[in-house]
Amino acid sequence: MPDLPPNPVLQTLLWPHPALCDDPALYARLSGRAEFAGSGSDHPSLRLGPGAEARFDSYANLFPMGKWQRHCALEHLALRLSGTGRVTVRVRLQRPAGDTDWRETELLCQELELNQNAGQNAETALDITVPGGFGPDDLIDFALTAQGPATLTGADWLTAQVPRRTPKMVLAITTFRREQAVRATVDRFERFITASPLADHLHLVVVDNGQTAEIAASDHVTPVANENLGGSGGFARGLLAARARGASHCLFMDDDASIHMAALGRTWAFLAYARDDRLAIAGALANAVDPWRLWENGAIFDRACRPAHIGMDLREPDNVRQLERDSAAPKPPNFYGGWWYFAFPVAAANHMPFPFFVRGDDISFCLVHDFTIVTLPGVISFQDENFANKESLQTLYLDLRSHLAHHMAVDHMDIGRRATLRIAMWFFARSLFQCHYETLEALNLSFSDFMEGPDFFAKNTDMAERRAKIAAMCRDEAWQTPETPLHTERRWINPDYRLVRWLMIASLNGHLIPFFRLLGNRVVLEAGMRGQLHRVWGAAEITYHDPETGKRFTLRHSKRRAAAQTLAFLRLSRRFWRGYDGLKRDWRAGYPALASTAFWTRRMGITAEGAPRPETESGA
Repeated sequence: MPDLPPNPVLQTLLWPHPALCDDPALYARLSGRAEFAGSGSDHPSLRLGPGAEARFDSYANLFPMGKWQRHCALEHLALRLSGTGRVTVRVRLQRPAGDTDWRETELLCQELELNQNAGQNAETALDITVPGGFGPDDLIDFALTAQGPATLTGADWLTAQVPRRTPKMVLAITTFRREQAVRATVDRFERFITASPLADHLHLVVVDNGQTAEIAASDHVTPVANENLGGSGGFARGLLAARARGASHCLFMDDDASIHMAALGRTWAFLAYARDDRLAIAGALANAVDPWRLWENGAIFDRACRPAHIGMDLREPDNVRQLERDSAAPKPPNFYGGWWYFAFPVAAANHMPFPFFVRGDDISFCLVHDFTIVTLPGVISFQDENFANKESLQTLYLDLRSHLAHHMAVDHMDIGRRATLRIAMWFFARSLFQCHYETLEALNLSFSDFMEGPDFFAKNTDMAERRAKIAAMCRDEAWQTPETPLHTERRWINPDYRLVRWLMIASLNGHLIPFFRLLGNRVVLEAGMRGQLHRVWGAAEITYHDPETGKRFTLRHSKRRAAAQTLAFLRLSRRFWRGYDGLKRDWRAGYPALASTAFWTRRMGITAEGAPRPETESGA
């Protein structure tokens, strides 16, 4: 075994965790008397009875050799195991053998006594060699077969190669009145960092937009009180803090940071060995209710957000292999990573976040930077929220204006006058079909605000006035505790027939058909079904209800309200069409000024180092 450099661990084993994901299939394939123990504790383990087997070709623990070879030129790899008992270790190479087929080669098969030193857990390092060298799409995993009772307490992939750099990474979390969640995150980080060899290389900055979190400062954590300027302002403050601390890299994370803390080690190691100084790492996303179902592994923005591999079952090894093969390919310039987990080199960040407040700031940040974005297995955030339930007047208001801005402000995203207008038309039509008339009013406001250009965003960085105005709009579409029983459905129109469906589309879902309010269906949908148009074709009354809270709201067909908002939208569309060239010039010129250090430090009343400006202190 060659001499190891400091911090030689490339990837350590991830364990099931009850607060994140406790589905064993995401961590290993077990057979026989094998079970994980101590989940969520500081000393998890895998217990194996005689003849039991565990194979770690899972989403959480597969080693993505292809990515390490492509981006880090990794040439040496070793496996270190710790535990007790006698086991047979097999290391396998998986290499593509066609579009969907894989060829599996056994690289190593060896019996080990994990308890070689009496009374202590021994550590055994095994060199891994591949005839002809590693390939750019290779995947590597290991499996254990117990010869008698055995316990695995750790497994690390190591290298003898010296890293190209020693990253100094600041983790920036933005929080707003989620005190319990962010305190739990800080506690988890403190426990992790005290036992981590990366303690000198990681520091957590908590930007508290609500100024209510009461996070205590420590050697590894710095709280920063901040005005509520949304995620954009919070992460801008976090990036300023990273620069002030001399960080080489910054990692943006959600306040609940529902990640395996060991994923920080994977991220740090990959950045340490990366050949490209522009390399960034984007974390995947899944819902905590179904943590095995992938929501996003990065995404592409093209007129809309298009998550990569949405819905993929991460429990299936074939899916995991395909996910890794697909995600290893070079990313297009419109690929982006969400700010629930996004690590990037500070020196390559020529722009600060644009003041969208929320929704679209992470997309914009990636579009204007030439990052080389990589995703890694096991680097994933498990979110408690139901993503489908997030849609509301305010989120759609925010989404429309940012969608339009991305295509107007960024050169390589230019799609022309007609295609840009179609984005607004689709937002509007989608809500019209669903009888969301208050949403239509919010969308018209969004369209109008977007056409004010970047100056609107400079004047409304805190969004206080707009948030209040949108909240006042929301009456029919507000979730309420019902006083009457839930209506039964009435379905006279069958949208499963293609001709009927086309008639509904042509008539704007009945808005052009006389007396449709009397003729249309009455449907009841769960909260997460909002936006699923195939369920509302032919509906004149739509009730959305949330089974968990018992709340609901009902929308009814109205030609008068539809006509009023449609006329307003048509006037705005004419204004956009006529002023397109000037508006595009305004966005191209104004975007860099607002996505700048000067803008944010002036807006926050601080210096680039985070200290109050002298004029602020003097009351000027």
